[in-house]
Amino acid sequence: MKKLNFWLPLLFALVMILGMIIGFRLYPSTVTGSFFKTGKLGSVQEVVDIIKDKYVDSVQDDSLNENAIQGVLSHLDPHSYYIAAVDQAEMNEDLQGNFQGIGVEFQIFSDTVNITNVLPGGPSDKAGLMVGDRIVRVNDSLVAGNGITAERIKKLLRGPGASQVTVTLFRDHALKPIQIERGVIPLPALDASYMLDKESGYIRINKFSRTTFEEFLTALEALEKKGMKKLVLDIRGNGGGIVDEAVNMADEFLGNDELIVYTQGRKSPRKDYRAQRPGSFESGKLILLVDEGTASASEILAGALQDWDRASIVGRRTFGKGLVQEPFELNDGSELRLTIARYYTPLGRSIQKPYNKGREAYNEEVFDRFHSGELIHGDTSSIHTGPVFQTPAGRLVYGGGGITPDVFVSLDTTQIPREVSALYMGGYLNNFIYEYYIRHQSALRQYPSVEAFYDGFKTDSEVWNDLRTYAKKDSINLEGIRPADRQELETRVKALLARLIWRSPGYYYVLNQTDPVIKKAMELLDSSSPMPSAAKTH
Repeated sequence: MKKLNFWLPLLFALVMILGMIIGFRLYPSTVTGSFFKTGKLGSVQEVVDIIKDKYVDSVQDDSLNENAIQGVLSHLDPHSYYIAAVDQAEMNEDLQGNFQGIGVEFQIFSDTVNITNVLPGGPSDKAGLMVGDRIVRVNDSLVAGNGITAERIKKLLRGPGASQVTVTLFRDHALKPIQIERGVIPLPALDASYMLDKESGYIRINKFSRTTFEEFLTALEALEKKGMKKLVLDIRGNGGGIVDEAVNMADEFLGNDELIVYTQGRKSPRKDYRAQRPGSFESGKLILLVDEGTASASEILAGALQDWDRASIVGRRTFGKGLVQEPFELNDGSELRLTIARYYTPLGRSIQKPYNKGREAYNEEVFDRFHSGELIHGDTSSIHTGPVFQTPAGRLVYGGGGITPDVFVSLDTTQIPREVSALYMGGYLNNFIYEYYIRHQSALRQYPSVEAFYDGFKTDSEVWNDLRTYAKKDSINLEGIRPADRQELETRVKALLARLIWRSPGYYYVLNQTDPVIKKAMELLDSSSPMPSAAKTH
C-alpha cells in the first residue's frame, strides 16, 4: 500500500498529461497562443473551415487560404505581402544575385526561341552555344512552334547546379543536340561603369542584391585607377532590395560615425545604421541620379547623402517607399513579409509617401504626377505637407513623400507617334535589331569597343531604309515621322545593337550620350561646386 500511495499521484499526473496531449492533437484549432491558453476560433479561420467542410463544390485548400491571407493584408500597408511556397525560390533569386541555369539570354521570335547572348565563360559558352542559335527542344520537350512562353523556357532551362540538360539547336539548317551542365549564373546589379571624361566616372546600379556592394567597389576601384576624381552614381529605376548593401555603399561616401538611416516602429525599437569605416570616396564630387522609379533602399542612400550635403541629387522625386518588411516563414514553406517599422533619414525624415487612400490610389500615384504637372515642372509643393528640415549647409529638404532632387530635370513628354509606339509595343523593333545583327554580325563584331562603335557606326539611310521596310511588313508606316522622332529611333537602334554585343554597359553608354539628366550632371561637375545653393533648392 505504501508503494501504491507513493506512485498513485505520479500515475494520475501522467494520465492527465496524456489526456491533454490527445485533446490538443484532436482539437488544435481551439488553442490560440500557447499550450495552456485556449479560446474561440477567429472568424476568418472559422469561415475557411466551414467552406472546406460544407461548400457545394470542392475547393483547393491552398488557394482558399492564400486568398484569405491576401484579403487580410489588403487592409494593411501596400508593402506587406504573402509569398506562396512555390514562388519562394524565384522571389529570392533577384536578391541573392544569382540562379542556377545555363547562361543564355533569349528572345522569342515567330514562336521560336532565339539565343541573343551567351554569358562568357558560362555553361552554354563552354558547351559551344552561339548567338543566333535557335532552340527546338529542351530534353524531351518541344519548344518551337507550339506557343512557347518565356516563363516555360526558363523553367525548362534552369535547375540544380551540376545537373545536365540536353538542348537541341537549329544551326546551319541542321538539328544539333548539345548537353550542358548547369551552373551558377550571376544576376549583375551593376549595369554600366565607365569614364565620362578624364576625371568623371559613371556607375549605374539597378538593384541592391547581395552582390551589389562588391560589384560597386570593384567598379569604383577600376575607375579610380583611370583617374576618376568625380562620380555620377545612377540609381534611376532602382527599386531597392537589401538595405545593408545600400548602407555599405553610403558608408563609402560618409565618415566620422555619421548616421546613415534609422528604423523605428510601434513594436520595433529604434535601430541606427552608421558609417563604420573609412570610405574610399568621402571627398570627391558626387552626383546622384534619381527618378520616380528610385525606391526603398535606393531612397535610403539618396536621403543620407542629401541630409549630409554629401551629394547633389539630380532628376525627379523618388517613389516614396520607406517601410521595413520582416520575413516570417510559415509552416507550409510560404512566407509573410510584414511591415514592422519605418525608415528615417539622418535628419529624421520619413521617406514613405501616404497610403491612406487605398492600394489602388497608392499604385497610381506615380501616374498622377504626370497629370498634375510634377514630372514636367518639378512642383512638389502640393505633396509636401509634412515637416521641412534643414541640412548642415542650410538647404531645405522634405519628409513624407520620397526624396525631392536638388536639381530637377523634367521628363521628356514629347508625344511618341503612334507608328513608333507600335514598333515598341509589338516587339517589332527588337525583332528587327536581332535580324539585322545576325545578317551583319561579322561587320559589327569588328568594332573593338563600344566607344569605337558609337563613333564609327552610322544609322544612315541604309539602316533606316531597312527598318522602314521591316516595319511596313507589319503595316507600320514610318515615312512621315518628325526628324526628332527619327533621331530618337536611330539612337535606340544603335543602343540595342550595342546591347547585343556589349550587353548592358554598351546599351547605357550609347543612350547616355544624349541623356539630358547626364548632361545636367556633367554641368554640375564642371561647375566650381556641384552642390546647389540653399536659395535654389525646392
